[in-house]
Amino acid sequence: VRVAESGGGLVQAGGSLRISCAASETIFNINAMGWFRQAPGKEREGISCVSRNGTNTNYAQAVKGRFTVSRDNAGKTAYLQMSNLEPEDTAVYYCAARPTFVATMCYMTSKEMYFWGRGTQVTVSS
Repeated sequence: VRVAESGGGLVQAGGSLRISCAASETIFNINAMGWFRQAPGKEREGISCVSRNGTNTNYAQAVKGRFTVSRDNAGKTAYLQMSNLEPEDTAVYYCAARPTFVATMCYMTSKEMYFWGRGTQVTVSS
């Protein structure tokens, strides 16, 4: 599975942005998808995930209530809608995929993910 993020950019604090993760694999829908980010000088952290059937999601406390994860299995794309952005959200955002037999499983730690994109930069100005 090859995944590629898009949609990053510069946004003012309080604004919104949607980033996408397109997968090349025709069996995208057997992969749980996760979103991660890495800010300068910090370790990469898991921020959200969505199960392969889309029914189960999870969020890190730092983004809960502001970010929404979703997926379109027909379009082989996952999304992260980010609202009420803060300067602390500035980071490189990565999506990752993990094949799983369990349709409702969701993974949000780096070591559990198999395939990674190259990341997209999100910068939030104050």
